Amino acid sequence: MAVEELEALRGPLTGYCYRLLGSAADTDDAVQETLIRASSKWEQYDPGRARLSTWVHRIATNVCIDMLRAAKRRALVMDVGSAGPELGAPLPPESWVEPMPDSRVLGEQDPGEVVLGRESVRLAFIAALQHLAPRQRAVLVLRDVLVFSAQETAEILGTTVAAVNSALQRARASLEAARPDPFDVYDPEDAGQRHLLRRYVAAFESHDVAGLTAILREDAVASMPPFLWRLEGARRIATTVGAADSCAGARLMPCRVNGAPGFGQYRPGDDGALHPFALVAVDVRDGQIARMVTFLGTQDRFAEFGLPEFLRGAEHVSM
Repeated sequence: MAVEELEALRGPLTGYCYRLLGSAADTDDAVQETLIRASSKWEQYDPGRARLSTWVHRIATNVCIDMLRAAKRRALVMDVGSAGPELGAPLPPESWVEPMPDSRVLGEQDPGEVVLGRESVRLAFIAALQHLAPRQRAVLVLRDVLVFSAQETAEILGTTVAAVNSALQRARASLEAARPDPFDVYDPEDAGQRHLLRRYVAAFESHDVAGLTAILREDAVASMPPFLWRLEGARRIATTVGAADSCAGARLMPCRVNGAPGFGQYRPGDDGALHPFALVAVDVRDGQIARMVTFLGTQDRFAEFGLPEFLRGAEHVSM
């Protein structure tokens, strides 16, 4: 029974640890370590003193804070990179916030929780969380995202309710200072958003500079981690993409990345098929594309996002 009860918490723990760590691989390690520790300490769990979820989240918090002690702050390129056309040298993978599929960090949610859930895993939100000290990060996620009570949060962190409330107040203030401009709430059923994304795919795949320029915001930003590189401005981005020989024959397949629309970019191989190249996250603001992040080195993660291992030239999936 212990194994089944603990395994049922794997999904919620994944969402929690990812928000704290900002890394897919570190999240997997933290969740697995949490479940191992909880299983080994099962005899110590007293259901009369705390809910199982509270007890296990305390273990997960300790695991994550230990992992964060020596870790550097992860970021998005637009938070630290300078605009320019030169790629330069790639930075280590641990420099960047990593993408996660909605299926792993959101799970099943009540309709009233869907918007909060999506917003709380957006790449910009995860990057903003990295500005907080680890314990402040945990307090804010536990209280404002997972809606644990102040008393439960105090039990998880091994502190007092007064300390939790004080840390939450400081965390909210710090987060507000680091919070980026808001993006449109992603709604897969919104016909306008689906039409915009179809136009983006069509313009990208046909190297249509005018078409891309029309759907990009004037202040749009494109980046490509692990390189400290970004482009700013609709016309500049569209011209660069349109002139990129490396994108010839590339295709985009839709998926969901961090509570927002995303794509798997495929490129032609010598065998005539299109093979995974990179995951792309897109943010929309005021009905236009505001930001595109191409995560190089993510080709081995396509299955995790529900994307096929290869495409044939005629395949197409509508938005």
